[in-house]
Amino acid sequence: MMMKTSLNSSLLDAGRQVKISGLYAITPEESDTAILLSQVRQALQGGARILQYRNKLGSAALRLEQAGALRALTEEHCALMIINDDVMLAKQVNADGVHLGCKDGSIAAARLVLGCKKIIGVSCYNQLNLAHQAADQGADYLAFGAFFSSKVKPDAPCATFDLLRQARREIHLPLVAIGGISVENGASVLSAGASALAVISALFGASDIRLAASQFTILNTHN
Repeated sequence: MMMKTSLNSSLLDAGRQVKISGLYAITPEESDTAILLSQVRQALQGGARILQYRNKLGSAALRLEQAGALRALTEEHCALMIINDDVMLAKQVNADGVHLGCKDGSIAAARLVLGCKKIIGVSCYNQLNLAHQAADQGADYLAFGAFFSSKVKPDAPCATFDLLRQARREIHLPLVAIGGISVENGASVLSAGASALAVISALFGASDIRLAASQFTILNTHN
């Protein structure tokens, strides 16, 4: 147990030192925990080293079950685990951090619950002012999007490459791009300044999840 704790601690320290990069896998809505674990295992085997658990529809019991199982799986693969929206769930399963949207509470409140060593990411949508505010308040990474049409959030506000470039110039934090990102368009997003590509459909909707993950991982090594 001590070895795992030490490994996760060093990995988290690296994550907070601008190692939020490459493929940032976000889980699909999946009520069958066994299926979800199988899908995520393939993504991790393909090279994903950041996983965000996102489940908007499941019960509290299901979310706790899945988050706990995914925490163990990410530890096994030396990957960071972020919980979407739910600070208390992140604390319950000892996740590496939480990702906050505009309605998910403040960074300060999350810090009080999780402590100073956990990762806090913030959605900034297509608004640079939100990014500056989040950076000033102690966010560890910032997410922008949607850059392309998204099946998960078809009505999401559109973000531009110019916004991403400006954020890269002005803010010295990892930038995560989300929204309709695929292997085909991912290189252009990385070139515009993204540190990491957040992907749901193009990863977990692929016929070969491990292969898709490896293709995204290769993209990052070439940019």
